[in-house]
Amino acid sequence: MKSSKNSQLLDLYERLYLHFGPSHWWPGESSLEIMVGAILTQNTAWRNVEKAISRLKAEEALSASFLDQVDQEVLSEWIRPAGYFRIKAGRLKNFFNFYIREYQGQINKIKDQPLDFIRSQLLSVKGIGPETADSILLYALEMPSFVVDAYTHRIFSRHRLIDEEIGYEELRDYFMDRLPQEVRLYNEYHALLVRLGKEFCKKKNPRCEECPLLEMEL
Repeated sequence: MKSSKNSQLLDLYERLYLHFGPSHWWPGESSLEIMVGAILTQNTAWRNVEKAISRLKAEEALSASFLDQVDQEVLSEWIRPAGYFRIKAGRLKNFFNFYIREYQGQINKIKDQPLDFIRSQLLSVKGIGPETADSILLYALEMPSFVVDAYTHRIFSRHRLIDEEIGYEELRDYFMDRLPQEVRLYNEYHALLVRLGKEFCKKKNPRCEECPLLEMEL
């Protein structure tokens, strides 16, 4: 049974890849920029995150030590376009305080730790939830931690591959138990599911008759 589910998930991936092509996620010029983006993108559109990151670049603020030390009110004004800017400024401060305290802001030091250990540390930082933690792990640290989101849940529950009441951790395990633990695969798979969710498997008025998965036996 497990091997057939493995094959099913990989077949689904291939179908989406053939339809959409490569996604080239995650947008970011550095690991640190990706960390910032993962925190800022909570509950907002990516275009708003880009505006906030552009402001941080203009202020020459994209360094771990700077973000750890900068005044929170000043930071909140710089990231205003991302929405919930005071809350997110606090989350950025919490994260970079952790990053400086534990790893001196050095990417190689944090990458040297086991994935599960880093994930538990990230989840202990106030304001860092599972999706944000996995985004940092996968896209910034290049560790094989599958990211699931509302699109993932919607697509797989509509196709009755998962229970509608499934929680985040169980849904993450659904993928990680059945797929090879490969960063490139996890990266592309998540991106393809987001694209499918935005373009076809919409929350309202889904385009089911045009869906790339329509003729696939699931």
